[in-house]
Amino acid sequence: MTYINTPKTFGLIGAAGYIAPRHINAIKENNGQLCAALDRFDSVGILDRYFPEADFFTEPERFDRYLYKRQRNGQALNYVSICSPNYLHDAHIRMALRNGSDAICEKPLVLNPWNVDALQQLEKDTNQRIYNILQLRLHPAIIALRDKINQAPADQVFDIDLTYITSRGKWYYESWKGDLSKSGGITTNIGIHFFDMLQWIFGQAEQSTVHVLEADKAAGFLQLKKARVRWFLSLDFEDIPQAAKDKGLRTYRSITVGNKEIEFSGGFTDLHTQTYQHILNGQGYGLDDAKACIELGHQIRNSQPKGLTGDFHPFLKY
Repeated sequence: MTYINTPKTFGLIGAAGYIAPRHINAIKENNGQLCAALDRFDSVGILDRYFPEADFFTEPERFDRYLYKRQRNGQALNYVSICSPNYLHDAHIRMALRNGSDAICEKPLVLNPWNVDALQQLEKDTNQRIYNILQLRLHPAIIALRDKINQAPADQVFDIDLTYITSRGKWYYESWKGDLSKSGGITTNIGIHFFDMLQWIFGQAEQSTVHVLEADKAAGFLQLKKARVRWFLSLDFEDIPQAAKDKGLRTYRSITVGNKEIEFSGGFTDLHTQTYQHILNGQGYGLDDAKACIELGHQIRNSQPKGLTGDFHPFLKY
């Protein structure tokens, strides 16, 4: 019998957050049942649209007790989806596994590489699984690029420019996302998916140089097994190219391989739904898949910027 005929049960931590609606929709689209949700804020009216009967908690202690009682009664939730602030992911993953549930966690899975090692031991101790949302691996344009690279000569090294600008207002810096200790800063909070994607396609990082590392932007150079990558991340609207501004855009994504642009601005709307489907089919991405990008993000945010020396991204000002 497939999961389609046997609905799985879910809990959700971080129900009032920006990314939670994609998880809630993914649960619904995959015939799951959201049984309970947790958030310190109670602006969670979206639950009425999808799962109005779900229990709701504003205190983690009560949510933990709910999970514990279900487990004691032989009704442990199949999964707990985690959409909480980055620095709480490790604790919330542990809450899920201790109470007999697998965890499905947003990026970044955790902030530090040693947290991954500890969670691997917890998986063994509890016989539960931890999955990370690495949805760019399911994007059709990214899959096509990976297939193309895999068909190239083994010794070919590609020149890549990665540019991602997603402008944010003043609220961002007052929230937990603007706190380096809680979010990991721009390179982890914003860049983690791209660092995963690049290593998934071109192989693990062999060398990293950071040119700029600020609260609202970062840039550097990566030597991967099959690529030389100049990367630029920014939250500053002024960094968006004028042509994109003229179209009213506040986000700009670009990957060039050689001089060829890889278009992947669209195609994001159902990637969480596909990710959940993969997990339910036993094909989700786990700790081993997530570790390389966590290591790289940690290394970059703890690096000393070198300034505009060497091979730096063309968006950097001279």
